[in-house]
Amino acid sequence: MQLYHHPYSLDSQKVRLALEEKGIDYTSNHVSPITGRNMDASFFRINQSARLPVFQNGSHIIFNTIEIIQYIERIAVVSLGGDDTFFSSREVVEWMHKIQAWNPKYFTLSHVPEKYRISVSKFNRQVIIARMSESPELASAYHCKLKDAYETEDKLKNPLVLKRSKEHLVRLLDEVETKLKETAFLAGDEFSMADVMLIPVLARLVLLNVEDEYISSRPNIAEYWVLMQQRPSYKKVIGKYFNGWRRYKTLVKTWCFVRFRNLLRRY
Repeated sequence: MQLYHHPYSLDSQKVRLALEEKGIDYTSNHVSPITGRNMDASFFRINQSARLPVFQNGSHIIFNTIEIIQYIERIAVVSLGGDDTFFSSREVVEWMHKIQAWNPKYFTLSHVPEKYRISVSKFNRQVIIARMSESPELASAYHCKLKDAYETEDKLKNPLVLKRSKEHLVRLLDEVETKLKETAFLAGDEFSMADVMLIPVLARLVLLNVEDEYISSRPNIAEYWVLMQQRPSYKKVIGKYFNGWRRYKTLVKTWCFVRFRNLLRRY
């Protein structure tokens, strides 16, 4: 089984948490959007959305995050010889869809310094244009990605887009806060795939330095977040890159790459 992912990708984190929680072995393939590897023709032929993650088991390829996690559940059930009671309940699946409905893209990008965001966006557009000339048979699909890149920049200039993203997040977190008054975990008294979906969202808020506004201000989520950070799966998938000093190491490494790439373009 192959997983094409990147450690900074929110959906990649969700899938990797599921794999770790279920104890499923897989081959990890890092595909960095920062370096434009997700636009390489070899990967683009597999997944013309260029989004991460992509899960491959033989000839079976899945792109949708929730579908990947449910597939992982089925693998775990078969390997353990379990029955239908091992699958996520209806409540768990409902929470999974609620969390996935919030698109973190605009919220995240709005918290990235503009000059770095523009630099990365410009580089990605240049990569797409280069790949179009290298692989003319994929030119139409690459053109769609180029159009998406320009549309993303336009939407980031629209305060209504950012306002709606924030409001959606607040509604989601308020609902989670209410639920966690009743249960230790998001869908009951046991850890589930609903928690797998939520943990990366909370980690992203911490990374963006908005923890006080969105997590600490909600006591049940704050307590839950402390508990989630103790899980071995969290430490391996997210904490390894973003806990404590590692967070600054990861961010500095990314900044240095962007800076070095910009210097190279000048000469």
